[in-house]
Amino acid sequence: MSERIVVVGAALLDAGRLLAARRSAPPELAGRWELPGGKVEPGETPEHALARELSEELGVQAEAVARVPGQWPLRDPYVLHVWTARLRPDSPAPEPLQDHDELRWLTPEQIWSVHWLDQDVPAVREVIALQARAR
Repeated sequence: MSERIVVVGAALLDAGRLLAARRSAPPELAGRWELPGGKVEPGETPEHALARELSEELGVQAEAVARVPGQWPLRDPYVLHVWTARLRPDSPAPEPLQDHDELRWLTPEQIWSVHWLDQDVPAVREVIALQARAR
């Protein structure tokens, strides 16, 4: 079996809302929604990768808060790990800079109003469950 490559996804939370990002590329994923993030580079911690990816993709300053329990398979050799994250007080508002053409802050009632990527659905369910337990 090949070595797993971790992809970090950000459950970016603000006042109980979750940020969803609509893919603009590649074509087979365009129009579907995901938790923003990307690959952990060699020598990089998942927390650093999350902050870097959010800066590159959304132009924000963010920090990882806690790992969401579980991992979700993507296409081989990738596996998704999700972290809750928050914007730093000095951060600008998120904008779709790379690989996305729209962002939405979703309330718990709006979570399923977007067409999530199949591989993100179980992770989003886990984030919702964590949020519900925290209330």
